Amino acid sequence: MDRRRFLGHVAAGGTVLSLPLLVPGCATDPEPVPEAPRPDSLFASWYGVDEASISRVMTTLTAAGADIADAFLEISHRNRIVYENGEITESVSSRDQGAGLRVVRGDEVGFAWTEDLTLPGLQAAAREAAGRGAAAPVVTTSLRQRDDGNLYPTSLSWSKVAMESRHALLGDIEARVRAAESAVESVSIRWEDGEQNILVATLDGHIVIDTRPLTRLTLVVTAARGDARQTGFATNAARAGIDWYSDERIDALVGDALERTLIQFEARRAPEGHMPVILAAGTSGVLLHEAIGHALEADFNRDGTSTWSDSIGERVAEPFVTVVDDARLPHESGALNFDDEGSETGRKVLVENGVLRSYVHDLRSARHYGVQTTGAGRRESYRHLPMPRLTCTFMENGPHSRDEIIAAAGNALICETFSGGRAELGSGNFSFEVKNGWLVEQGKITTPTKDFRISGNGPELLGKIAMAADDTRMDTGGWICGKHGQNLPVSHGMPTVLVSGLEVSRIRV
Repeated sequence: MDRRRFLGHVAAGGTVLSLPLLVPGCATDPEPVPEAPRPDSLFASWYGVDEASISRVMTTLTAAGADIADAFLEISHRNRIVYENGEITESVSSRDQGAGLRVVRGDEVGFAWTEDLTLPGLQAAAREAAGRGAAAPVVTTSLRQRDDGNLYPTSLSWSKVAMESRHALLGDIEARVRAAESAVESVSIRWEDGEQNILVATLDGHIVIDTRPLTRLTLVVTAARGDARQTGFATNAARAGIDWYSDERIDALVGDALERTLIQFEARRAPEGHMPVILAAGTSGVLLHEAIGHALEADFNRDGTSTWSDSIGERVAEPFVTVVDDARLPHESGALNFDDEGSETGRKVLVENGVLRSYVHDLRSARHYGVQTTGAGRRESYRHLPMPRLTCTFMENGPHSRDEIIAAAGNALICETFSGGRAELGSGNFSFEVKNGWLVEQGKITTPTKDFRISGNGPELLGKIAMAADDTRMDTGGWICGKHGQNLPVSHGMPTVLVSGLEVSRIRV
């Protein structure tokens, strides 16, 4: 099957961040990870796609000229399991493969995709994307790999993990939950794992190959006390193999799920209105990503829909606020050795000491702005065009302590566990649901709260951060971010921060 699309500049729209039913943690200053031995390319061993054939495809693709051109080949497989109270109620395995061929001339984009990874299939898609034109010089290609380490090595490929091993792990998790708390009535687990094998050939003659593992696990617990029932959850995700789920991580997952469930028996409904809000370290990074980070993606700024379209070099936050997007965080869900345009990834400071310094760029936006790509060209699959996307986004440590922030807040709400959210790019308005929180009264934590919503404006929120602690960390929950119909794994984190004022409303449950 082949598809061809000629597109102008993609229109901006809203973004949605969702918590998958099925999830990571690493420091913000990682050491390089030693390179693990990589297998021969599946594309060569299965379909005979070698450097010579890729060279022919790229020559066809650029026959009418090109400012940007790439071939994105993919072979991926995924497993999904639903486990309910000792029973496997759903188990699905799937495989997908194909190639997306793209050529950019000025603002015109030619794009075609095919499920046929043979040389004739790739050539046909390349001709569709390129259109008709005069012959171009042969594009020679060569393999390129990073010499500073693979960010997500695994000891065993997910394709070689027996299904029984997955089932045994899920059963062990349920057993630990029930052994830890007699009030547990129901245990539900959503599991996903898989690998995306990619090959990207670029206009400058390079080929990059990457194998991207990903696993997500969501544990949902329901407990009963008399007639009252409460439900809580915890998640973990990473670019890793099955050995990621160590006893320590499983115990932490179980402990978080139980704590978030049982505390609700003591929780009261949150107050409503405009009030100071304390965003907890780690988990609150979702606001940083969704309400603020997307507005820094270059395509939204090029279209003029972002509030910060003309704000490079301007002060947008207090001097202690520095925001970074860094795809080089080992094993994070948003980590990438290379982006989906074959560009090297790295650390990019977006806001430095309160001043807006950069947008998040792919090759097209970087060319438009006359800057270097930040290695943030991402796509969901070979069926999609790449666009600027966040990877691992976090705010660096601030000068305060968590205790200082709580004491200074007076009467406020702490947001601890988020269950979803949405942001509108044009207006910058956002709304996020909080499952677990705490009431702060006269500078002291007093009572647990639950089921409330915080709303505000992203750019205003960044400017309203009045204090930031020295406890930044990445969220251990796995989130899937949606933009223009493409869903991608992302990571985010932040320190404990005090926001001077947000709207708080109760969720009717």
